[in-house]
Amino acid sequence: MIDRLSSSQEELHSEELQKDALSVGCTRICDCGDRQIVTVTGSLRTVTLRPRAGVPALEAELFDGSAALDVVWLGRRSINGIEPGRKIIASGRISMNHGRPVLFNPKYELRPVGQE
Repeated sequence: MIDRLSSSQEELHSEELQKDALSVGCTRICDCGDRQIVTVTGSLRTVTLRPRAGVPALEAELFDGSAALDVVWLGRRSINGIEPGRKIIASGRISMNHGRPVLFNPKYELRPVGQE
């Protein structure tokens, strides 16, 4: 109880996300390796439109409490429900881009809103 009172809001949120990932059987992002097929879950921190080679690309940072990865949908300007703060489950093959894990065009599932 004392640990919870002395923990920061960020630490508590990270613990909650990590427990959530384990409860739905997902891999923690920090345990993901290059070229590995994974299913991860977490909360979207940022969502931006960043063109790649003249093609629109919607990029989001997914955080699961252990680490973050970039999720990129090529050829998309927006996707309904993909917004900062939304929880999702995403699956696909991890690739490394500048030392950071990335999921390109993943299969994804939006988690229900309001169950935090």
